[in-house]
Amino acid sequence: MKTLRFVGLDVHAETIAVAVAENRDEVRFLGVIPNRPEPVRRLFKKLGEPGGLRVCYEAGPTGYVLYWQLTQLGVKCEVVAPTLVPVKAGDRVKTDRRDAQKLARCYRAGELTPVWVPDEAHEALRDLVRAREAAKKDQLRARHRLSKFLLRHGYHAPEKVKAWGQRYLAWIRVQVHFAQPAQEATLLDYLNEVDHAAARIGRLEQSIDAALEQVPQKMRAVIQALQALRGVAKLSAVSIVAEVGELCRFERARQLMGYTGVGSSEHSSGQRIRRYGITKTGNAHLRRIVIEASWSYRHRPSRSDVLKQRQRGLSAPITEIAWKAQHRLHDRYCKLLARGKTKQHAVVAVARELLGFIWAIGVQVERPSCSQLAAVRA
Repeated sequence: MKTLRFVGLDVHAETIAVAVAENRDEVRFLGVIPNRPEPVRRLFKKLGEPGGLRVCYEAGPTGYVLYWQLTQLGVKCEVVAPTLVPVKAGDRVKTDRRDAQKLARCYRAGELTPVWVPDEAHEALRDLVRAREAAKKDQLRARHRLSKFLLRHGYHAPEKVKAWGQRYLAWIRVQVHFAQPAQEATLLDYLNEVDHAAARIGRLEQSIDAALEQVPQKMRAVIQALQALRGVAKLSAVSIVAEVGELCRFERARQLMGYTGVGSSEHSSGQRIRRYGITKTGNAHLRRIVIEASWSYRHRPSRSDVLKQRQRGLSAPITEIAWKAQHRLHDRYCKLLARGKTKQHAVVAVARELLGFIWAIGVQVERPSCSQLAAVRA
């Protein structure tokens, strides 16, 4: 029987600490190497045949570059969730050496949870979507700076002028002036920052449209199908697919809910049962998108012209799932409000169930590939 070597890597921007565990032997620390392709290649050439190696490291800011390099070398590598690595309550010493040894030991024992590693298409789309999300946050900050600057000096927009529309910006440029040159320069800088943020978002959205034409057909089909749901327009659907990947990798909808971090936390012991708010331990980007989409289900079920346009060309089973979602989620929202829950709590509960409909639509579209994947796993 081939002896397996379990390798734990504590990866940093410049260095990698390496530890190896074999069978029941004590975990050996091999030292620290530079985090560069050539030293990594030399190390794993010395460790033995690729088929006898099992490697893991924690997900972090270094991304998946090391994973792809080891995979190309023929080494089986897994990226594990850092928040799910077992921690001893009384352990107060943390070093790179100890971290690498703990990873090797826990990996050998099967106590680590791997994360999903996106393929090239998913990772590229996710980077682009997150860049737009960062641009939206910067736009919000720029608008806040300008609005609070105007408020501090007593300027108020005319009635029936919607904030941040074209008339609002034209009012600032034409009607707002300061006697002091320093304040005039401040106003000009804040305005330029707002314009820059808007132009940046426009460029990124055009890039997303162009990227959608290059993604695989299966991914494009899922993005189009998810838009059948109320509250899930193109950018929301793209964000969901970019963050989740293949929805059929989850065997049940509850697993997708746990991945998003919208399940209730619990601390029970014996006869005492205590449940708290959502765990928030999942993908924060996905959770934000789904909760924002869930606010639309506070309205009665209906098919607007925009929604009909998005559903045009989709199969009947998908549109039926979307219509069922409208009824069920709106009823859920109303019942929670009747029980005295706040709007925020009700919307989070709706978001948890919305993930179930998202999973159902994704599996409906990916069903042929899911069957092939299940056959390969078997």
